[in-house]
Amino acid sequence: MNELASFPVIAHSRVVLPEGLALDCGVTIRPLSVAFRTYGTLNAARSNAILVCHALTGDQYLAETQPVTGKGGWWANLVGPGLPVDTDRFFVICANVLGGCMGSTGPREEMTDEHGTGLGRPWGTDFPTVTVRDMVRAQKKLVEHLGIDTLLAVIGGSMGGMQVLEWAATFPGAVRAAAPIACATHHSAQNIAFHEVGRAAIHADPEWRGGRYWEDGRIPARGLSVARMVAHITYLSEEALTRKFGRRLQGANAVTFLEDVFQVESYLRHQGSTFVRRFDANSYLTITRAMDLFDLGAEHGSVAKAFSGTGTRFFVASFSSDWLFPTSESRAMVRALNAAAARTSFIEVPTDKGHDAFLLDEPDFHRALGGFIRGAAGEAGL
Repeated sequence: MNELASFPVIAHSRVVLPEGLALDCGVTIRPLSVAFRTYGTLNAARSNAILVCHALTGDQYLAETQPVTGKGGWWANLVGPGLPVDTDRFFVICANVLGGCMGSTGPREEMTDEHGTGLGRPWGTDFPTVTVRDMVRAQKKLVEHLGIDTLLAVIGGSMGGMQVLEWAATFPGAVRAAAPIACATHHSAQNIAFHEVGRAAIHADPEWRGGRYWEDGRIPARGLSVARMVAHITYLSEEALTRKFGRRLQGANAVTFLEDVFQVESYLRHQGSTFVRRFDANSYLTITRAMDLFDLGAEHGSVAKAFSGTGTRFFVASFSSDWLFPTSESRAMVRALNAAAARTSFIEVPTDKGHDAFLLDEPDFHRALGGFIRGAAGEAGL
């Protein structure tokens, strides 16, 4: 696999903020671009807004066709007219994270100097280290730009759940309800290790070229594909892999020790090859590092202190077969919220679909989240 970079030029809807953003690492990026999509209608009181935060390889196109892949939105089964996040009733916002590659300021965007002057080349590996808190601060600027002071709810799964927790901790007065799903208050050593394997694969690709692959229009496709394959395994469960693939062969009836490929191998190769056409390697490095750095307890002294005195209402959801963010980590989060006297509800959804269950058809989860949002709306008088 030795491909030319083939990202199409897309005019993403975005806001450009000339004042920029001061990052946790001490660097100020200016201007700041935040690409976003909205669904539904903001009411006159500007009180019905719900922010959805996407996961590592997600983007702002949560409930519509993704312009690069042509596939449906990643949460189109949950967000839309009459669905648990009802766009007939609520104004839903989703922003591409800082460091992403779908229009927000990130490694693929034009590098600027301290005055905001464009330097005529992408940031690439010169893009500064960002944190989940930086991502949330960028989203807060977007929300303020849209004229919204208080969000009815912030919801998200996986890395999106980390952003939800950061929103509730950093801007508690701006969040009525928070739904951190399939996530934890910090990234575990195991998760950091998986990310490092993916980053090492990218660095080992001959087309990596010290992160300056963009200079001759190439991408480190082999390395990025392997990174995606490794990560995708962690999104599934052993039960799901066995149910979907078992030891079945792709295009053969028996093993011949020649070119036979197990179906699971073919599936992972497909996941890797399609990923490299929609995601930037430098963005992958930037965002995985932000996840690894996330540790809410370390930021605030303890997780309970992070939510001390909060008025935000919480809904925590985990999935029984999720070994990337196991239920034990959600229960620890709930205990910390209880210690902070936060109003908290919790559900563990029985499923064999693994971490990806939060993206799939899980009726119990959908009903519980929908009920939580309707309850928050009722409290807000909506």
